[in-house]
Amino acid sequence: MNDNTSPMGIFERYLSLWVALCITAGVLLGTLFPAAFQRIADMQIASVNLVVAVLIWIMIYPMMVNVDFASLRDVGRKPKGLCITLVVNWLIKPFTMAALGVLFFEHLFADLVAPESAREYIAGMILLGVAPCTAMVFVWSQLVRGDANYTLVQVSVNDLIMVFAFAPITALLLGVTDIVVPWATLLLSVLLYVLIPLAAAYVTRKRLDATGHRERIAEFTAALKPWSVMGLLTTVILLFGFQATTIVEQPLLIVLIAVPLLIQSYGIFAVAYAWAWLWRVPFSTAAPAALIGTSNFFELAVAVAISLFGLNSGAALATVVGVLVEVPVMLSLVALANRTRGHFPN
Repeated sequence: MNDNTSPMGIFERYLSLWVALCITAGVLLGTLFPAAFQRIADMQIASVNLVVAVLIWIMIYPMMVNVDFASLRDVGRKPKGLCITLVVNWLIKPFTMAALGVLFFEHLFADLVAPESAREYIAGMILLGVAPCTAMVFVWSQLVRGDANYTLVQVSVNDLIMVFAFAPITALLLGVTDIVVPWATLLLSVLLYVLIPLAAAYVTRKRLDATGHRERIAEFTAALKPWSVMGLLTTVILLFGFQATTIVEQPLLIVLIAVPLLIQSYGIFAVAYAWAWLWRVPFSTAAPAALIGTSNFFELAVAVAISLFGLNSGAALATVVGVLVEVPVMLSLVALANRTRGHFPN
């Protein structure tokens, strides 16, 4: 894809490389300086790690400024694409993720992991499944030259639903898998990682809109983008640093967690993409709809896993493995979508 058709910056173009370098750096630093990472891990209030919280806010806030709730007035435009996104995100994906977690860690991999650890891995997978992507969606949509305005509608509706649905669905699925649900911590996490940054972004956008210069929003988010990138990459380093010992000592465990996550990702994309093809949805809507359903809001999943189960828990590790597989999987699906563009209406 040349520069004339893809206005990507160097970050998006080499995203997989940057994440891979940060994963390597995190594991290396976590192995060499475990005490330093432990001190960072101990910096928490009410089960919320302060350093991770700040980094996630830095990462999420600029992306959420792009969410324009005024676009909800266009919710009826191209309803098929929105229908696919919402059904996949809220009625299929969380439940298939939970089912795969139970299948693999309570049955297929039961002899390879301790029962208590298995429950935590399942919990981490559930958190990934209940957190539809908000930030990176705009990157994936751009890479397939999707309808940017319609992607904004899909993200806005998803975020609005997430405010009300994330905690109940998470509690339901954790309860089904016999994991005690600390409601107070779960609701606090939704407040910290969804409501507060979304509200702050909404106020910011309203003030920028009030100037009468619509380009101010793009200029503002462009100015904050380097901070968002730094937040993402630093978070990756920290997360893999926290889990460095487990990753080095139990590489097979990483593979075991990755297997159901990979099946889930490619399976969900296949469902959404095939549905869009059967419904004859235009490619500029179909591809982003399938990619949104496949991608995860891993920042939220990681933060909630840490809040609920702790930095060194199996749930946190599962969400970190989600980060590991997310970028290469999504880039492979972007490539697949671009190759099959001709099979969809324009």
